[in-house]
Amino acid sequence: MSIARFWRETPQRYNLGGSRCSVCQHVYFPPRTVCPSCTNHRASIGKMVPFQLSGDGEVTSFTVVHDAAEGFEMQVPYVLALVKTVEGPTLTGQVVDVDPSQVTIGLKVRATFRKLREEGKAGVIHYGYKFAPRTDDRSAAERSRSRAGTFGKSASEPASA
Repeated sequence: MSIARFWRETPQRYNLGGSRCSVCQHVYFPPRTVCPSCTNHRASIGKMVPFQLSGDGEVTSFTVVHDAAEGFEMQVPYVLALVKTVEGPTLTGQVVDVDPSQVTIGLKVRATFRKLREEGKAGVIHYGYKFAPRTDDRSAAERSRSRAGTFGKSASEPASA
């Protein structure tokens, strides 16, 4: 991914900022400008509003990567999973802070802000979301109301390092 594209997508990567259709209430990540779920797509133009995902979800599918892509060789083995968020969208991400053999379908996870990669020894460091097993009993709805979680800022607020 180019550096320019990465920086344009920073609000989504740092805050899990998506969009919600005001017509049908479907939530999307990354954000969309038109709702593909509405039968009349044009009805959603101008009615897509910013929406903050809580970061909570459940593993619906996963694989353990043993032969990593370039730049990820030091991380093998690692788990790459599809995570269905409580708001609806399915995100792809690495599952961290757990032994790969302990990851199962149905594992409750929470998005966490982590280093993704570095471009060269003196290059740009890219950050974004990964998923870690949930360790508390607070419900996703409760965290969503309080907005005190890892990704608690609104999509329009700047992310702090």
